[in-house]
Amino acid sequence: MNCMSRSLLALTLAAMAASSFAATSVKATVNGMVCAFCAQGIEKRLSKLPATQAVYVDLKQKVVAVEAKDGQTLDAKAITAEIIDAGYDVIKLETVQQSAAEIKADMKGGK
Repeated sequence: MNCMSRSLLALTLAAMAASSFAATSVKATVNGMVCAFCAQGIEKRLSKLPATQAVYVDLKQKVVAVEAKDGQTLDAKAITAEIIDAGYDVIKLETVQQSAAEIKADMKGGK
């Protein structure tokens, strides 16, 4: 294998490794949140879940994002149950390959 082929192979493997370590988050559209107290309550409840790394709440866009800890899987049913138990309605739930910080940046940039 020549030097160019080895370099290309190394770059390809590095790119694949980086993409496989992308943060996984559950992103929910939630109705009923109207104030900072609502956001704080949801954030506090979801932060207590064992697989939670970070939580982001956007009141204006009605979005709650929960990022998983490395190597752990979020339980979408548990997240939904916590939000409903707090008194809010989950309209949509999706798993995305973004961190809570990336979701926050996207939300702030899209306003």
